[in-house]
Amino acid sequence: MQSLVDFLNGIIWSPVLIYLCLGAGLFYSIATRFVQIRHFREMWRLLLSGKSSDQGISSFQALAVSLSGRVGTGNIAGVAAAIGFGGPGAVFWMWVVAFLGAATAYSESALAQIYKEEDEDGQFRGGPAYYIEKAMGQKWYAWIFAIATIFACGVLLPGVQSNSIGNAVEAAFGTGGMIETTIGTISLAKIVTGTVVSIILAFIIFGGVKRIASFTQIVVPFMALAYIIIAFIIILLNINLVPTVFGMIVGDAFTPMAGVGAAIGWGVKRGVYSNEAGQGTGPHAAAAADVDHPAQQGLVQSFSIYIDTLLVCSATAFMIIITGAYNVHGGAEGTFLVQNLAADIGANGPVFTQMAIESAMPGIGKPFIAFALFFFAFTTILAYYYIAETNIAYIRRSLKLPGMMFVLKIVLTVAVFYGTVKAANLAWAMGDVGVGLMAWLNIVGILIIFFLSKPALKALNDYEAQQKAGVTEFTFDPVKLGIKNADYWEKRLKSSGKPVAQPEDVDGEPIKPTA
Repeated sequence: MQSLVDFLNGIIWSPVLIYLCLGAGLFYSIATRFVQIRHFREMWRLLLSGKSSDQGISSFQALAVSLSGRVGTGNIAGVAAAIGFGGPGAVFWMWVVAFLGAATAYSESALAQIYKEEDEDGQFRGGPAYYIEKAMGQKWYAWIFAIATIFACGVLLPGVQSNSIGNAVEAAFGTGGMIETTIGTISLAKIVTGTVVSIILAFIIFGGVKRIASFTQIVVPFMALAYIIIAFIIILLNINLVPTVFGMIVGDAFTPMAGVGAAIGWGVKRGVYSNEAGQGTGPHAAAAADVDHPAQQGLVQSFSIYIDTLLVCSATAFMIIITGAYNVHGGAEGTFLVQNLAADIGANGPVFTQMAIESAMPGIGKPFIAFALFFFAFTTILAYYYIAETNIAYIRRSLKLPGMMFVLKIVLTVAVFYGTVKAANLAWAMGDVGVGLMAWLNIVGILIIFFLSKPALKALNDYEAQQKAGVTEFTFDPVKLGIKNADYWEKRLKSSGKPVAQPEDVDGEPIKPTA
């Protein structure tokens, strides 16, 4: 099984995908005139404004649901893996993919808002499957994405998150004894952890998106802030080493100890896994937000990349490097370019991070990471469920098979339990397959959409024009902008009874209706 999954990853995560992720981020940064810098203040304003409705959730709730998918195991175990296989320089490339990916996140999330729908239950639904069908006009491609996403988020990716919870609990509190099962010898601690996580998960996902949003908007800010505070304390205790750590990260990025391919490859792979820019997961939560203009949620989702990588991932990286709690694997099995820890400590797990905190705060590291990982990973599993559910909702528009949502809930719960007890290397490898498939399909899709009609860029220009005109209530008229199939926004504008604003565009010329 491991060899098959590794073979698939070798194909999916070829250098082509690595540079496609970076290239798409650079392209959208240039096309939007670096929206991630120009609108940083507006991102803050939008983040704290807005409200939920019967059809949708607030911008902050959408950000929390999205962050629950972005801020997960990748921020703790994923950063450790990037350093363990790519050296400290991999962190630099995580920063690069985050900065460039913020523009990609704007674009895909704005697309999700433009082409969102109200489903049969009156809830907002949207995401890559929806905008691929409506903007590209390729329903077959949208179906491929939807099916791949249901498989990735319903089966492959949840196991990565629950596996790290199980490993962290076992490392913090012991095995509790070993038990022989049909899938091998498993520790009692992992069995108990898998059972508890599965029960709590079932309770929440059977409550729907509102319960998911209510849970994540409380938990996500709390867990991220607590984690960053611990990291900040450790950095302060070793403040004299900070320049050295910066030097290692930047220096190793261009003269990498593990080789150019390893540093860039692992940095981009774990960067995409962590911040999800271009992967196609974030747009699902973005579409659920109730906003006045699609560009607003695009900007909020762009800001989430900064929170994920430049804050949380950097906190992990600095803790690991500043305490020396890492190894860097060589090309051959069992060889190391840097070995600060025991040879049998694997990089695909939370152990580096646990040992980093433990070395600075004895007695705290292992239980704290077990606790943090539970919330990081658990909320990510909730986000995966919502994403898979949204793609099933997309399929049900054409194929109404009874019980599809119920089957998803059962399958995902079983996948979470199984993921808790299986080997870490297999769990991460399967997760990489899921991430890679979605990234390929989504990035190619949003690039084609850009060259066909530029809807996300038109929305941004329209929003900036209304800002320039000083409007107090933003409106979005897709027909005026030449954007087709944005049915929700057309219907909303017609039913509002409000006069449509006619601001000048960014070039100073009046926006003219399209024929």
